[in-house]
Amino acid sequence: MAEIDNPDFERDVLFEINGLAERLPGRMRDAVTFVGEYGLPFVLVALVVLGWLLVRRRSDAPQAVAGCCWALVAAGLAWSANMPIRAFVARPRPYDSHAELIPMVDGKDGYSFVSDHAGVAMAIAVALFLVHRVLGLVALGLALLQGAARVLMGVHYPTDVVGGFALGMAVALLLAPLGMALLTPLVRAVAGVGWFGWLARPPEDDPEQERGAGERLAA
Repeated sequence: MAEIDNPDFERDVLFEINGLAERLPGRMRDAVTFVGEYGLPFVLVALVVLGWLLVRRRSDAPQAVAGCCWALVAAGLAWSANMPIRAFVARPRPYDSHAELIPMVDGKDGYSFVSDHAGVAMAIAVALFLVHRVLGLVALGLALLQGAARVLMGVHYPTDVVGGFALGMAVALLLAPLGMALLTPLVRAVAGVGWFGWLARPPEDDPEQERGAGERLAA
């Protein structure tokens, strides 16, 4: 079991950010808690779906759709990789070590380092950026907001969030070549089967477009 010290500056940052919770009215605090726990992860997954809708008709549709799939796979891998890290480091939650903190969510068990929410969010953001720059930047902003929310809620130290970001980025980037090598032919094969063509259909493979082109030539 490893240990992580809590330097004064990290504790100060934790208390400064978590202290903002005292200024929130009850309903606003509930809304922030819901967004930090469930809302942001849902929006990030929705961005991946939107990315798929935007790239499935590109000329490199099979690769681009595989990239969207990789965003979700990378998130799952980051979450899975975090489990042994948490067990090894065994860092208690901030509110377990600092009774004066204001935890904004109840029933959080397990250890603190690293933040799985931060790791999953960053894995999605980085992988999505490789496919669609604009959506990737939006996802990156949401990932940073996700990390800040975890500290605000009192369930993670700042270094838990930084560690989660590092883990998510490492998984999304380092394993991307292998993931894409496996997912791209799979997407291409599935998209070539019957009505699954909607999954990834480059413009030149669109029968409607081909029919329209033929009519224009005939005219």
